[in-house]
Amino acid sequence: MHASPAIPLSLLYAFLLVLARVAGIFTFLPLPGFKAGPDVAKIMLAITLTLALYARWPAVDPPSNMMQMAGWMLVEGGIGLATGLAVSFLMEAVTMSAQAISTQAGFAFASTVDPNTEADSTVLILIAQLAAALLFFALGLDRQLLSILARSLETHPPGTMTSSRASAEALVALGSGIFSTGLRLALPLVALLFLIDLGVGLLGRLNAQLQLTSLAFPAKMLAAIAALSFLVLLMPQLFQQSAGIAFAALSKFLGL
Repeated sequence: MHASPAIPLSLLYAFLLVLARVAGIFTFLPLPGFKAGPDVAKIMLAITLTLALYARWPAVDPPSNMMQMAGWMLVEGGIGLATGLAVSFLMEAVTMSAQAISTQAGFAFASTVDPNTEADSTVLILIAQLAAALLFFALGLDRQLLSILARSLETHPPGTMTSSRASAEALVALGSGIFSTGLRLALPLVALLFLIDLGVGLLGRLNAQLQLTSLAFPAKMLAAIAALSFLVLLMPQLFQQSAGIAFAALSKFLGL
């Protein structure tokens, strides 16, 4: 008798469920140029990462019907979406601060095409997105994300995921971190630019013959560039602190 080459159904179900969890992460993961990349490359990346986690694949009992299997895959996809969304909240905080600075400093008048969203965006926002992505890999957050994903397959195997309301609320509360972290990054520079506007306005009131309005625009841009050269030194520390909060909430959501 010839050996049957068929793949065991339990192994196939485990592959599909882990693939659904992994693929959900890449939906919101804000990697530069990832959304604009070819779909085949995205699919191969998700499959490769799923195969790399083969040692953590759980033993899945065959579902009673296809509706149960579809429900399991929807749950796994939701877990992946929540994980990618947590990382997206972390990186969008940097983009939010760049948006606030661009509006006040005058960089918003010059725009270019954002390769991620294919929409008009300022140069400072593009630089902030690239800086956040570089910090994500430079600080080893990608390894932490993979570690959380691998451990979640052991603590909550596919088909058994349950989450409390408190852990879900902690994950949703990360959305407010976009504004708090963004303001912490942008507030010193926004305050400096406000003082420049206030000083120019007072000098204009004291002597109406001084044409300072035309000088305020380049002065604010130069002050913003000079201040950013100092604030960029604080960005890795603040980004790492925010990452710790985000991954702690994600670990709580996954029950790690």
